[in-house]
Amino acid sequence: MAHLRSSRRLALAVPVVLSLTASLGFLPAAASAAPRTQSAAQAADAGTFAYVVNTKVDHRTIVSVEKAVVAAGGTVVVTYDKIGVIVAHSSNPGFAAQIRKVHGVQSAGATRTSPVTAEGTTDEGSVQYLSKAEAAKVAASSTAAGQEPLEADQWDLRAIGADKAATINPGSRNVTVAVIDTGVDDTHPDIAPNFSASQSANCVSGKPDTTYGAWRPVDADHYHGTHVAGEIAAARNGIGVAGVAPGVKVASITVAQPDANSLFFPESVVCAFVFAADHGVEVTNNSYYIDPWLYNCMDDPDQKAIVDAVNRAQLYARSKGTLNVASAGNSNDDLDSNALVDASSPDDSTAVTRTVDPHKCFDIPTQLPGVVTVSATGVKGTKSYYSSYGDGVVDVAGPGGDKYQIPDTPSANGRILSTLPNNQYGFLQGTSMASPHVAAVAALLKSAHPNATPAMLQALLKAQADNPGCPTAPYDGNGDGVVDATCVGGKRVNGFYGFGIVNALRAVK
Repeated sequence: MAHLRSSRRLALAVPVVLSLTASLGFLPAAASAAPRTQSAAQAADAGTFAYVVNTKVDHRTIVSVEKAVVAAGGTVVVTYDKIGVIVAHSSNPGFAAQIRKVHGVQSAGATRTSPVTAEGTTDEGSVQYLSKAEAAKVAASSTAAGQEPLEADQWDLRAIGADKAATINPGSRNVTVAVIDTGVDDTHPDIAPNFSASQSANCVSGKPDTTYGAWRPVDADHYHGTHVAGEIAAARNGIGVAGVAPGVKVASITVAQPDANSLFFPESVVCAFVFAADHGVEVTNNSYYIDPWLYNCMDDPDQKAIVDAVNRAQLYARSKGTLNVASAGNSNDDLDSNALVDASSPDDSTAVTRTVDPHKCFDIPTQLPGVVTVSATGVKGTKSYYSSYGDGVVDVAGPGGDKYQIPDTPSANGRILSTLPNNQYGFLQGTSMASPHVAAVAALLKSAHPNATPAMLQALLKAQADNPGCPTAPYDGNGDGVVDATCVGGKRVNGFYGFGIVNALRAVK
């Protein structure tokens, strides 16, 4: 998938109720986003564009704003009245500016810079499929009692003690992790035993579609979500691989556009968070960043509205007992720096290079309050060369793979092996792979502590993590003799690993 980027990009693999108004207080009123990109509504000469309109949550205001949407030449796609978010479409170039003046509207903006078509992840590299011959070689090496046929290649399980944890507590069937992603192939024999159809949906349009099978990927090229699902909960059933939490359930909430770019637009993710919350999901995994902006700056009304809408949705999920886990990104960006260059946004039309301050321009959902931000490590337990990082930003780390860190395994592949559509298996690397390891450990913690709130789970994740501390030598991730990143912090908490690399075995003891 060409689009998968830094966190997806997404963090994608490298295939290889709180007061909502008060909750936004962490967001500055202004940010540096030069050069400013013209909003979609202003730039469009023709075409129908998508918008989020964020309002007060009382019924009278919502109804009034819905009428105003229609009067401004728009149509209401769906209204999430519990969080005051209306998803709308309009071909009126002045729609956003007009609707922002309506009483009760707190923010509104276009969610993309190109028209809606008839009905973002980034991996660090493309997927590497495991051939039948290679699988046979791996299976011949998987001789340990209770080991899955391909487990010898799963260095990541052993790195965090997940193989041993499974013998103590593989996770509870009362816990579900929802994979918000490109879709999950629930017919895969390693996923089918633990799949929860009743908690799955397709949210691409911004409105949940629960038609049977709607949650599946549109084709084999949309493999990202299936890989993530296997990392979390592939069953220990004598077939293929094992997940970190092979006893929990996994659900699929599809948010990626069905074309080759697989963009993850804001309205789809809003839908996903609300759906997960309303369907009893305990943990969500978010291995992506929300398109079309890698960083959403608060001095741009469209980007501000996107942050507002998605934040309302994820806070709603948290208030309903859902812990949200997200990848930090694959750009090797220091998310605690004062300035970053974003040359990829907007990614749905023509990108414009701009310099942003990540304290004022946010990679979402990973930088939203309460979301667990995850960096990636390789087999040596050091930061992956591509992983973004940041002191005070990263919460914990997890195995995401690193092609420069080579394990002593049959395939000698430093990436992460997991499930792919059509009963296949393959390797990917990225913070997209690290995040599901953390989400799975969170599910194990929830299994062991069923009454734990999201805040408690987040604290437990940090408490059980192992922190290697900042490296003593300058960090050179790819071995080319150039310092690639600087770790700030100490042994307890630092910018590379947050509070440390998660430990599944400690989580279940």
